[in-house]
Amino acid sequence: MANSRSTKSTKPQKQSTLAVYLYIPNIIGYIRILLNCVGFAICFQDKILFSLLYLVSFVCDALDGWFARKFNQVSTFGAVLDMVTDRISTACLLLILSQVYRPGLIFISLLALDIGSHWLQMYSTFLLGKSSHKDVKDSNSWLFRAYYRNRMFMGYCCASCEVLYIMLFLLAKNQIESLPLVLGNAVQQSWVKAGILGLAGFGWGIKQLVNVIQIKTAADVCVLYDINKKQ
Repeated sequence: MANSRSTKSTKPQKQSTLAVYLYIPNIIGYIRILLNCVGFAICFQDKILFSLLYLVSFVCDALDGWFARKFNQVSTFGAVLDMVTDRISTACLLLILSQVYRPGLIFISLLALDIGSHWLQMYSTFLLGKSSHKDVKDSNSWLFRAYYRNRMFMGYCCASCEVLYIMLFLLAKNQIESLPLVLGNAVQQSWVKAGILGLAGFGWGIKQLVNVIQIKTAADVCVLYDINKKQ
């Protein structure tokens, strides 16, 4: 009887769903959503406050991963929440820029590339039976591997995109602006703006190239999956 009691007491307790929802990194995710909702609601009334809220949300994106590893609170729900929040935040900002600048099709195309590449990458990850979409060690592209395996490099590219988009939003003085004209004026007016735009633009370009590679790589996985299934 004593042995049976000790066996029962050593059984791991089943974790409740509420406990997972209340993980520290997931709470940070909820805060990010709230910040973005408030920010986008006032984006045209107070550009500075919106930009601050958006950038704080972006910084929190880095913090939730750190807390997840620090407190061993990594969860599938948290990973999905993080990615969905990232994609929706960027998509909303790109939609706003498409209304402010001409040609607006540039920003709509960037939105489609961002959503499409990440959706395909996630789907191909499930087909391969991998636990993370960042597991790309078997990729033939050195840039694709470097992007997902080097946190600093990936962080620079992601931050470059957000900084560039926020700068474009702040630089727009009128309701409808010409993108080439605004960029040209900003570069001519201040070397600081020119430097930030150049540094952010370089990281942004790498990120878009990675998105294109991601689409091709994920599409190949889908095609090969069908081919192998028929053999």
